[in-house]
Amino acid sequence: MGKTARVPRMTALLAAAAAGAIALSGALPSTAAPAPDPAAPQTGSGVPGDLAQAFQSAAATYDVPREVLVGIGYAESHLDGHDGRPSQSNGYGVMHLVSNPLNPTMSEAAQLTGLPVEKLAKDSAANITGAAAVLDSYADRAGLSGEARKDIAKWYGVVAQYSHSADAPTGRLYTDEVYRIIGAGVGAAGVRLDPKPVTPDRGAYAKVAPLGAKSTSSVLAVDYPGAIWSAASTSNYRVGRTSSISKIVIHVTQGSYAGTISWFKNPAAQVSAHYVVRSSDGQVTQMVAEKDTAWHARDANASSVGIEHEGFVDQPSWFTDAMYRSSAALTRSIADRRGIPKDRAHIQGHNEIPGNDHTDPGPNWNWTYYMQLVNGGNPPTYNFTTYGSGVRVRSDARLTASIVTTLAGPTRVFVTCQKQGDTVNAEGTSNNWWAKLRDQGGYMSNIYIADPNPKLPGVPVC
Repeated sequence: MGKTARVPRMTALLAAAAAGAIALSGALPSTAAPAPDPAAPQTGSGVPGDLAQAFQSAAATYDVPREVLVGIGYAESHLDGHDGRPSQSNGYGVMHLVSNPLNPTMSEAAQLTGLPVEKLAKDSAANITGAAAVLDSYADRAGLSGEARKDIAKWYGVVAQYSHSADAPTGRLYTDEVYRIIGAGVGAAGVRLDPKPVTPDRGAYAKVAPLGAKSTSSVLAVDYPGAIWSAASTSNYRVGRTSSISKIVIHVTQGSYAGTISWFKNPAAQVSAHYVVRSSDGQVTQMVAEKDTAWHARDANASSVGIEHEGFVDQPSWFTDAMYRSSAALTRSIADRRGIPKDRAHIQGHNEIPGNDHTDPGPNWNWTYYMQLVNGGNPPTYNFTTYGSGVRVRSDARLTASIVTTLAGPTRVFVTCQKQGDTVNAEGTSNNWWAKLRDQGGYMSNIYIADPNPKLPGVPVC
């Protein structure tokens, strides 16, 4: 199919826009992001529903499956453009269009669409359009045409190319995550993607060993038995140390797990960390041996071990319970092996290290919970206030009194119900005890209720 044939007429654009505003039905699995309230404000360029419309329109214009676009967007950013601020690897927007020595997707998008770089970086609809144009061009080069374009499984190699990963195992890691998201479904920022399990056609990547495939050398390389070994570029760290290890530094990647691993393998990065932790399941990759000096905290490099956590400081949805627990186990192991006290004086955020200008891990990182896990404790307990007919609202230091008092009742509370055992993400923590109140124009955001039945404490009843 030629390029001009994939540019829709105005009627097709209008139809795509209308279709994009319709939320698809079906329950999301617990691994997907929570479905939004249709009445709530949605992320995009400022107009409710425009992010969903942007995906629909870009998919129609460039003949790229919507599932592929949404899967990449959620893997890269959880569908948040971060107001045009760059990631660690100099990528921008919902689709993470990148400009660095190994990844030219931003410049390619500008050439293919004619849109200026500033618009591609800061406008979510333009960013999605640019990514679709890049994927379209890669599909053309791969000979993907006709009915094959509609087969999501056939897009594996194209998605892997879009990642511009530093090596084939990292490319497979990236692309497998996109297909996992497509299979799990997405409900975030006004965009709904129903679960659609796909068996990907990996092509040449079928012969690539997944990152973390065990070998004698990789087993011997790791300091922490639960980690996967994937070495950073030797240009991005210093062999040996000039000081003894006395602290552990907690970071947030400002990017995706696979993207961060790829960036640390890029000789141009001039940055690294000893470990990277994945959001979805807490998988740990070690990239620099603890005996060597990773470049992550300036003057503290020589005396510290750095742990990067997938995500962005302004998005608590990345900070899952799986991530907290996995990272805490890693930190506990490092502290025990190195004789480091397990306290906040020796386990610090990047923002707390003198001489640094970074803000990570940021206000959404739950230090109280994390340190309890590091020290083998249980999740924190919370106080409750009862409203109306026995509804208890969770409150803690970050849930302001002004929000709580708006529910003085009796009050009818609308709840996005969860089955017992489903996981809810909230304020940087994640557990299966809560049901979320549906957002009522912003004032019920991040408030969770639990049934007060003493026989089933903390179990929502829907």
